Amino acid sequence: MLGLGAAGVAAAPYVQEGVDSFLGAAAGKDPTGITGLLPNSSGFRYYSVADSVPKKTPATYRLDIGGLVDRPAAYTLAQLRALPQTRVVRDVQCVTGWRVPDTPFEGVRLSHLLDLAGVKPAGRALRFLCFDGTYSESLTLDQARRDDVLVALKMQDRDLPHSHGGPVRLYVAPMYFYKSAKWLSGINVTDRVLPGYWEELGYDVDAWVGRSNGRTDTPTV
Repeated sequence: MLGLGAAGVAAAPYVQEGVDSFLGAAAGKDPTGITGLLPNSSGFRYYSVADSVPKKTPATYRLDIGGLVDRPAAYTLAQLRALPQTRVVRDVQCVTGWRVPDTPFEGVRLSHLLDLAGVKPAGRALRFLCFDGTYSESLTLDQARRDDVLVALKMQDRDLPHSHGGPVRLYVAPMYFYKSAKWLSGINVTDRVLPGYWEELGYDVDAWVGRSNGRTDTPTV
């Protein structure tokens, strides 16, 4: 019995690793968020609002930047990696209550990409589009220019996996995690704030952690 117990303890990390891998794979096939109710060692829960999300490779990924800019651009993954990288370590806070402390994200400051594109005087906000074909988000121009807002390529010092929005996602450190849009594919500079997916369903447009309850009313989803 002692031998079996010791074997179980020794095998536990490998079993948990397998569970995490299963959850990550299942998340990509589960738009309902049910996999988010299952425990995993990372502390994250997985959500998707699309029926399915195609995977992008370094060869097929593009990030389009356009709208009210002087120099529209389409970045490959290699080009984003070649730009100056910033590492931000903050707690990840979901509006549903779970939190993952001291989580490092690394990527290109959004402000740097905006400077490269050249925002026109009429530009006041940003609309973010995702290659799941469903999700969208928004920030004001002032919010987007914060030093802790990234176009993230890494999380927890590893390349972003597909289940966490890879290969590229938005990371808005001071706001609830629904603002950090996964599977980022487009950034459009607009003349006004266009509410994102959850905001159309009642969530706060300005989702500051500690200054917002996340919702202006109670969504039916």
